[in-house]
Amino acid sequence: MIKPTKDYNRLRDKIKLTHRVNYLSSALMLIFYPISLFLLDIGQPIPYVFLSFGLLNLINTLVFKFHDNLILTYNITSVLATIGTVVVTIYSGGINSPFIFVLGIIVFAAYATTRQYGKVYLYFNLSLVILIYVLGSSQYAITENVVPLVNRDLFALFCVLFSVYMIGGVFGKFLLKAHHRLYKSKREIEDRISEKETLLREVHHRVKNNLQTVSSLLSLQSRSIEDEEIKSLIKSSQNRVISMAMVHEMLYMRDDYLSKIEYKTYVHELSQYLVRSVKGNKNNVKLNIDIPDIKLGIDTAIPLGLLINEAITNALKYGIKDDTEGTIHIELKQEDEKGFILNIGDNGDGFPETVTPQTSKSLGLKLIHNLARQLKGSITKDLSLKGTNYIIRFQEVTQEFNSVA
Repeated sequence: MIKPTKDYNRLRDKIKLTHRVNYLSSALMLIFYPISLFLLDIGQPIPYVFLSFGLLNLINTLVFKFHDNLILTYNITSVLATIGTVVVTIYSGGINSPFIFVLGIIVFAAYATTRQYGKVYLYFNLSLVILIYVLGSSQYAITENVVPLVNRDLFALFCVLFSVYMIGGVFGKFLLKAHHRLYKSKREIEDRISEKETLLREVHHRVKNNLQTVSSLLSLQSRSIEDEEIKSLIKSSQNRVISMAMVHEMLYMRDDYLSKIEYKTYVHELSQYLVRSVKGNKNNVKLNIDIPDIKLGIDTAIPLGLLINEAITNALKYGIKDDTEGTIHIELKQEDEKGFILNIGDNGDGFPETVTPQTSKSLGLKLIHNLARQLKGSITKDLSLKGTNYIIRFQEVTQEFNSVA
């Protein structure tokens, strides 16, 4: 199985860091062996600890190419380093030994590998520091400092140089490179997101323009038709196209989130447009809209917008007739994370219960029921209210927008 690029890069970085630390620490310990034995005249066991760690850790690193198990290689190195550091620390002054800071390097290396290993080695090495302090006290002392008094400052210098180089020259340099790489990746990702947002906004803009062109063509076509029934059908189709165009226009206008729209604003604008389109600017229709501040994705917004379009259009054409007064109410409530209830209707002239989507010739009524199913919902008539009223329960849709046929 091919590993994801992200995980592969992280594993590659950890392998590179482990190998670098192991090779450098092994080389330095092998150099410390003759220095401590001949230059600093340190007695057993410190020089031989340096020699043993250098050889064993070098073998451990070389063997990695055969078993390819980073965890095994790291754990062996950590155990060798911890044992070696404790022994050298105890025999070079205990809690006052400058070599005790290597325990901190081991913890640093553990955190660079995984957070879990870091926590384990942190608490374990803190316990070792306390143990070294107890063992170094006069009451429990079991060893003496084998570093000659005249060479202790020089030994401390080598220990400090080793610690500073490992922390700054190896781990610090590695972490700085990783930081720059992450910053570069972040900038590239931000640039790509910005580019995609621009492209997505342009797509919404072009779709809106194309839908408006279709609407204009329908409007031009209707002017040459004298049959009022056909003219009405074309007008209804034009309104459906506009209801979809308004979704894309609102998505195009958004700066923060290009896949969801404020549905309260959308329903207000759509309802007002439909009333003006069917009844004219001067009318006796009142809109009663109660919608919370919710955002809906395009896959839900478009079919729900078409459903609202059909319900309002039917109410204006068949429920609230001519110039009579009437009210259209729209209420949208959220039941749970993805579930919603839409109450929509009018107080005009209702239609008999015998009229159903199967028996009616009205495309609008069929569309309302088909769109409710597309929204994974159910639709029922509210017979307790005057006029035609629907209760629609639906789910927020996440798949692509499909045909309502």
